[in-house]
Amino acid sequence: MIYCITGTDKVYWLEKTTAGHRENGTGIKFKEAMQMSKLAIDGGSKVFPEGFGFEPWPPVNEKTADRLREVYLSHKWSFYGEVEKKFAAAFAKYHDAAYGTFMVNGTVTLETALNALGIGPGDEVIVPSWTWMATGMAPVFLGATPVFVDGQADTFCMDPAAFEAAITPRTKAVIPVHLFGSICDIDQIVAIAKKHGIKVVEDCAHAHGGKWEGKGVGSFGNIGSFSFQQSKIMTGGEGGECITDDPELFDRIGRISHIGYQFAAERGKPAGPPPTNLICHNYRATEFQAVILMDQLEALDADSKYRAESAAYLRSELEKIPGISTQKPGHKATMQSYYVFGITVDPAMLKEGKTKADVIAALNAEGAVEVFAGWGQPTYKQRLFNLSPDRFRVASSAVVEDIIYNKIILADIRWLMTTRANQEKLVEAFRKVMKEYSK
Repeated sequence: MIYCITGTDKVYWLEKTTAGHRENGTGIKFKEAMQMSKLAIDGGSKVFPEGFGFEPWPPVNEKTADRLREVYLSHKWSFYGEVEKKFAAAFAKYHDAAYGTFMVNGTVTLETALNALGIGPGDEVIVPSWTWMATGMAPVFLGATPVFVDGQADTFCMDPAAFEAAITPRTKAVIPVHLFGSICDIDQIVAIAKKHGIKVVEDCAHAHGGKWEGKGVGSFGNIGSFSFQQSKIMTGGEGGECITDDPELFDRIGRISHIGYQFAAERGKPAGPPPTNLICHNYRATEFQAVILMDQLEALDADSKYRAESAAYLRSELEKIPGISTQKPGHKATMQSYYVFGITVDPAMLKEGKTKADVIAALNAEGAVEVFAGWGQPTYKQRLFNLSPDRFRVASSAVVEDIIYNKIILADIRWLMTTRANQEKLVEAFRKVMKEYSK
């Protein structure tokens, strides 16, 4: 009888005979080899025997620390600071938009975008059934009603057909989300929106640096919204930005987020009041966040290319494993950004009694840290989403609910930034677990 036992970096062949076993030049004993093939969750050896772990996110460097000290000693920490203005403009340009406005976080950027577009009580805003709840709550902050629609099975992003089917006379805006490691079919969504006179706010919280047919995400709709929260591709701890090509919208966004001041106004010297009844807030960020983000913007191009290469490798190798597939990049993405790497397991391929949760637990037991299930609920069922059913509408969600509950496994962004050797071991962990848990 011949046994094939896959270890962390070698394949061991052993022949069991009447006299015992013969080794194939590896020096490994039969008992040890069998231990390596046994899942770690069942007491076997780990694929990552040293307790592999990542460096903390986000990465830090001394250059940025020195620049932060300079800002601290300058006494100029906020209110249209020089670095803030430079960063906002440079970030917008990188994504092929004319104007950018920097804010305190990526939730208020969504609210501000809708506010600038005149969304209010009685209006409906169509959003994906699967996204972080800030996308669904932004319309509520303005008295509007979020309407949740289904996603595509391969990208997980908003299905253009589901979007169009949910439109009513009350629909005034749509917020497509570029989710995880894919860009939504933004050209189709924009075309549908224009046909029906609907405004488009692109939620790009996961998509810094993404390009669709060579054009930056966030520049297709009326306004693009980005988040710089702690876990994001680019992060200042917190922060957000709206980008647009419309000078009038740019002025309104700036005033809404800076208590009515026009862009780049000096403190105490507004050029005049904002438009009548335009409700303005204090959503200002600080120079400290802008400094951190400016340095990250300089590295975004190289980092995006490395993540894309890593994702291509993982996609190629993981999809060789029966029962495993991966989230597809945007159908016309020429640079796919990655917030996390989406993987799915086919429940029909699993042994009776085994689920996606069992696969995740077994992977983490092998030392494959930061492999997880994500939010675990569609937006309108997330733990902190507390609206009564009369405050929102679910138009469709069957596709994404199946993915969420039965299939999705997410790999942390650091898997795309680590070495190829570590990525190879992650693939090996999937092979080992699926070999044991598949029918």
